[in-house]
Amino acid sequence: MKAIGFFHNGPIDRDDALVDLTLPDPVPGPHDLLVEVRAVSVNPVDTKVRRNATPPAGEARILGYDAAGVVRAAGSDVTLFKPGDAVWYAGAIGRPGTNAELHAVDERIVGRKPASLSFADAAALPLTAITAWELLFDRLGVAQGGGDGDAILVTGAAGGVGSILVQLARALTGLTVIGTASRPQTQAWVRELGAHHVIDHAQPLQPQLDAIDIPQVRYVASLTHTDLHYDALVQALAPQGRLGLIDDPATPLDVMKLKGKSLSLHWEMMFARPMHQTPDMIEQHRLLDAVADLVDAGRVRATVGEHFGRIDAANLKRAHALIETNRAKGKIVLEGF
Repeated sequence: MKAIGFFHNGPIDRDDALVDLTLPDPVPGPHDLLVEVRAVSVNPVDTKVRRNATPPAGEARILGYDAAGVVRAAGSDVTLFKPGDAVWYAGAIGRPGTNAELHAVDERIVGRKPASLSFADAAALPLTAITAWELLFDRLGVAQGGGDGDAILVTGAAGGVGSILVQLARALTGLTVIGTASRPQTQAWVRELGAHHVIDHAQPLQPQLDAIDIPQVRYVASLTHTDLHYDALVQALAPQGRLGLIDDPATPLDVMKLKGKSLSLHWEMMFARPMHQTPDMIEQHRLLDAVADLVDAGRVRATVGEHFGRIDAANLKRAHALIETNRAKGKIVLEGF
């Protein structure tokens, strides 16, 4: 099969940062689906692994987590899907990735592809939908159908996770949604996705919150540069509020700053369930099906920002380079081999 990977970690401008490969077809395990990958998207985690993870000598690391495709074969213990089913998923960080024609994935982290979306549009959503869903409902503890009278501040709302979190909060809760974005085009995008208010994270946050008459919020979803905004986020949170984050702060966070207001800190890592084979791992299957239902009902939309063409090393290098500028809007997708 065709695949794209790397033998040596490093910056994206190296000639061999990502290379086209021919590899043996994967063999699915008992709980695995063997999926014909039709489309993928690129996430910040792809770039982080490419920069920092050193593959074993002589072995290629295959990246890619988001995928949409068709089941070719199923393992002996599979019960949720059958060959021919169209699926979407975000994979597991400890296994070979989706930048390959064929991919083996545990059925418990796979959902049905929304019937209303193309494979490319579907590939934009799984990782960010899982992250946003788990952050909002499992980590911050917002109740579906709840949140009336409270507000959530979403920093970096125009990015991949923010683009779906804003929609989920509007579709499934009564929260007032405040998104942050720093450019006119990204601010317009966040409004289009349903945010009640959009403010600029390149400017002081508190005066902008005061200006919309929401000086404090109960929830913060900090999706990027948490260390740069940390003091402002602590100030913006109401007593007993909750701060959730997904990024890797460049400097340590001083948790003592949370004590005065009895604030709580919540980490979201969507790979935790499959990585640790948790008893509730199948929740990712269920939430992907729930998001598919929302998409097909017209309550959540795809978050494609750009389509970079076919899945090959050259196009993936372009996608990685754009992701690393921190200026991507929505998701970058690639389709076909």
